[in-house]
Amino acid sequence: MATQTRSQKINKMLKVLASTYQPVSPVDRPVLEHLLYACCLENSMPEAADETFARLQELYFDWNEVRVTSVRELEEVMAPLCDAAASASRLTQCLQSIFETQYNFDLEPLRKINQGKAVAELQKINGATSFAVQYVVQHALGGHSIPISQGVLEVLHVLGIVSDAEAKAGRAPGLERAIPKNKGPEMASLIHQLGTDFRRSPFSTKVRDTILKIEPEARQRLPKRTKKKTDAATAKTGSKSSARRATKSTGSRTKKTAASSEKSETGKKRSASSRTTKKTPARKKSPAAKKGAGRSSTAKKSTTKSASKSASKSLARRKPR
Repeated sequence: MATQTRSQKINKMLKVLASTYQPVSPVDRPVLEHLLYACCLENSMPEAADETFARLQELYFDWNEVRVTSVRELEEVMAPLCDAAASASRLTQCLQSIFETQYNFDLEPLRKINQGKAVAELQKINGATSFAVQYVVQHALGGHSIPISQGVLEVLHVLGIVSDAEAKAGRAPGLERAIPKNKGPEMASLIHQLGTDFRRSPFSTKVRDTILKIEPEARQRLPKRTKKKTDAATAKTGSKSSARRATKSTGSRTKKTAASSEKSETGKKRSASSRTTKKTPARKKSPAAKKGAGRSSTAKKSTTKSASKSASKSLARRKPR
């Protein structure tokens, strides 16, 4: 089977994406708002970016109030985005850089100058990423540029459209040549949605099925779950639970032994107390009792003496004369 060229892979990708996602039509905005919207859209879905951008315009009086707002507060407002903290940081950096440069928030003069100079001016703005610059060039300056986010770059690398060196450099050459200018915003929206889904949930069945429809050989390049870490984690949890069980069993055993020892000690104490009660000496007799006992003994002696005398007399009488 003949290997496909880069343009052929891109065209096949666009056909599959057209049957999977719905493209989002662009909105006419000022240059500044295109830049700020791109800060919200990067690595997020268009619906979440639209909701967040509408919140910013509703809750704050103007963009200067957004500029002086803390990133933590903006993060709460921009919660629908996938990475609200990074988006809020990009937004405040762009507003602060523009204000420090020209003391206003007007970027409309960029439409009147050469596109190369306009791109250079956009790249000087702190917080303006390559995705934001490409988005402004496509939607505000009328240039032919495909915004590439980190998720899109990862998907193109998995599909084999971008090499390792190009992925490290953050470039995706060949997209502008394979996609016509009049279809640029529509195709860019489809690619962006796939890249966002891949970055948000790379193990979902929808993303994997879409990628395998585009390139069946991309199965080897798909991210794999780390089984070793999960096994180690389960082993650790199992060892912890077994240790807890062992400690519980030893604790119960020690409690049982302690209870039995206590019972034996109490039994010993009881037996010792009973023995001591048995060995208690008899009460001493009173002197009156002693006198009575002496009289009885003397009476017994006298009776025995009289009995012996009567017996001897009877024997003497019976002897022959």
